[in-house]
Amino acid sequence: MEQNNGQALKGKRVAVLMTDGVEQIEYTSPRSFLQEHGATVTLISPKPKGDKVQGFNHADKGDSFEVDLHIGAASPRDFDALLLPGGVSNPDALRLDTASIDFIRAFGADDKPIAAICHGPWPLIDAGIAKAKHMTSWPSLQNDLRNAGAEWSDEEVVIDGRLITSRKPDDLPAFNQALLKLLSIDPATADRGPSS
Repeated sequence: MEQNNGQALKGKRVAVLMTDGVEQIEYTSPRSFLQEHGATVTLISPKPKGDKVQGFNHADKGDSFEVDLHIGAASPRDFDALLLPGGVSNPDALRLDTASIDFIRAFGADDKPIAAICHGPWPLIDAGIAKAKHMTSWPSLQNDLRNAGAEWSDEEVVIDGRLITSRKPDDLPAFNQALLKLLSIDPATADRGPSS
């Protein structure tokens, strides 16, 4: 039985970067889970603040979600972690958006937690974060990730340092738990292993 950590993430701020074509459950499930544990979740997009992002349930149109912050106004300094949901066209569009790639790259440079599911890891290639990382994803991305220097494996959740990746919506329970665990660790006291 899961212990109720209602406020385990109180004060934590999580950025969700996405645009049209996002796989809806890969946004709504982690968002609800994080909020239930006390985190503040902000939807950031290349679309303007107040505009709507179109979600999908596989190939069918789902709900739309209001953008909280335009990517041009978002600062990685203001967030503790980054969530990258999948869907095919969402991460594909983010890969072509320079501000989005710069935003993702900054989380990697600051060694802040990044959680990406399904096709969500795709932009990590463009941000230079996939290289030398152990990752998983939707199976169709495995060659792209390997070509970018990642070690790919077919597992429900893979954690490499501060990077969490999962394959598909069925993996969301494990993905959400991994994100909770990583965000609950105080970076100031965390053992990061040997330093160089």
